[in-house]
Amino acid sequence: MSVIERNVKELLSELPDGVELVAAAKTRQPEEVLEAVKAGIKIVGENYVQEAEKAYAVVGRRVKWHLIGSLQKNKVKKAVELFDMIESLDSVAIAAEIDRRCAQIGKVMPVLIEINSGKEARKSGVLPEDTEKLVREVLSLSNLKVMGLMTMGPAGAEAGALRPCFIETKRVFEKIKRLNLPGVEMKYLSMGMSDSYRIAIEEGANMIRLGTRIFGERGCQPSFHLSAVPTQERQPLSRN
Repeated sequence: MSVIERNVKELLSELPDGVELVAAAKTRQPEEVLEAVKAGIKIVGENYVQEAEKAYAVVGRRVKWHLIGSLQKNKVKKAVELFDMIESLDSVAIAAEIDRRCAQIGKVMPVLIEINSGKEARKSGVLPEDTEKLVREVLSLSNLKVMGLMTMGPAGAEAGALRPCFIETKRVFEKIKRLNLPGVEMKYLSMGMSDSYRIAIEEGANMIRLGTRIFGERGCQPSFHLSAVPTQERQPLSRN
């Protein structure tokens, strides 16, 4: 059994019911992505349209494809053709372009609003306090549907330091959910990456985006697997 296959199977066995695993495939070779898919991955997350196209040529429609990186306006046409969900919506302008391009191909695009939960000046995402405003502004766009929220948290922060960001994003998620806005289905809360997914799940994430834990460190042959993680960090996650 390869390292990637072992990592995927161990992750899938430990995740609580209802938590969906997105394989974050940034910089990974299409063959690595295919190996993860064969091991049980159902959703592949890509940061860039160009990389997604290369992986898609090898993997095809056997999985769902999520855009988890920032989307530029000139990439929207290709993005709506390729992806099944856009997790990184953070502006009315991009929302309008998604709506326009989806209308051309008869598609309704599920989107998550990206939250800049760490309030970083140079980070993409809408501020928590501006989230409801953005959601309301895109309600009239019939070719996209808000399905929840996504956050990353401050880059380079220790896993424990991300907890307040996850708590804040969950608070905003629940607030918008209680509004019962027409056409908005607050179903997904996408939070947590390889170093923080356990904390994210504790704080309500039902979708996590893992790269290193599946593929190993970037720029290296995949040699990382979960058996290298200290035992206390590999206890089964709570299924409550």
